[in-house]
Amino acid sequence: MKLIFCLPFLFASVFTCYQNPDNLHATDVNAPGDSIRKNESLAFKNSFTEYGYSPLKKATTDTSLQISFYIRQMLQDKQGNLWFGTFGRGLARYDGKKTYYFSEKDGIGSIVVRDIKQDSKDAIWIATDRGLFSYINGRFKKYSVGKETTSNEIWSILVDDKIASGTSGLWIGTENGAFTFDGKTFKSFPLPSANLKRYPDAYQAPKLVNSIIKDRSGKIWFATNGGGIYAYNPAIKSDPKAALQHFSVKEGLSDDVVQGTYLDKKGQLWFTTRFGGVSRFDGNSFTNLSTKNKLSSNFVWSVYEDSKGHFWFATAGGGVVRFDGKDYVVFTTKDGLLDNYVQTILEDHGGNLWFGTGTGLCRFDGKKFISHQGQSDGC
Repeated sequence: MKLIFCLPFLFASVFTCYQNPDNLHATDVNAPGDSIRKNESLAFKNSFTEYGYSPLKKATTDTSLQISFYIRQMLQDKQGNLWFGTFGRGLARYDGKKTYYFSEKDGIGSIVVRDIKQDSKDAIWIATDRGLFSYINGRFKKYSVGKETTSNEIWSILVDDKIASGTSGLWIGTENGAFTFDGKTFKSFPLPSANLKRYPDAYQAPKLVNSIIKDRSGKIWFATNGGGIYAYNPAIKSDPKAALQHFSVKEGLSDDVVQGTYLDKKGQLWFTTRFGGVSRFDGNSFTNLSTKNKLSSNFVWSVYEDSKGHFWFATAGGGVVRFDGKDYVVFTTKDGLLDNYVQTILEDHGGNLWFGTGTGLCRFDGKKFISHQGQSDGC
């Protein structure tokens, strides 16, 4: 196995607690390309080969962290493990010593991972194009939301202890709308369908819920694909219509195709969009950021606030933008960023910033970007 970059010392500070990999092993990832929806990666080039997509040819266990394909989501769990959800290569986990790739042989039958969350019981929940999966005590378990294929196209997860008494419940965003899950039963949570005639370049899924988040007051916010945002107040039980509030461009939102959600340290909500940049909601009104405000692209995948209070914006084609409250700084491949198509950002327990891009993983140590992009064939 050839490794482009090794990390012998970095993760001593990142991982405060190690766990054995539960006897799971890295195995082949069978990646049939026909299961990948090209429309999902509108911001990325249509050639998956160009973005490092190719099935793993043999089992591999990396002794360092090297990922050379499109990373859609990242999570550092309470135990310090780094999890990576990829578009075309499934799920990977780095335990501080080795990188493990999970496939159907391990119990997760999907190569497209869109979201990863951990609940209060330390279970890992994975949103995929083939249903919802949990990872508990070293084992994967699949949950089918419904008979419709679109219901099992899972895009987003929110862990919410209020759903099920005594245990963590989930809100699930799918291509067929929103659902709640109490550990046993899925229940549909109806939301209006979007009118996508206004957005011919958007992914044509009018019921799609891209992201779900809970604010400090307990409201649940749904980011939809062309329908703007819906806020649900569970405290209002007498009138279901009054419990659901709608926000769109008419109310000041920058764009109705909303890609992501984020809650900052002050309790403000951020919404990233496909065509309109970013909207920040302070509880009363929206403040919009776009290329007019020095963003490098109006297609923003995600926003992240680091431990210094700086905001980072992951864009499709414009690299990443850092805002310190006064100045905007754009980082691209010219500055060492691995790829200008960036979808997800994560700060680990050691203060390192990680960027999941269209061609792999890179890290920012505060001064420079460091590539963690391995061989494209994974071996």
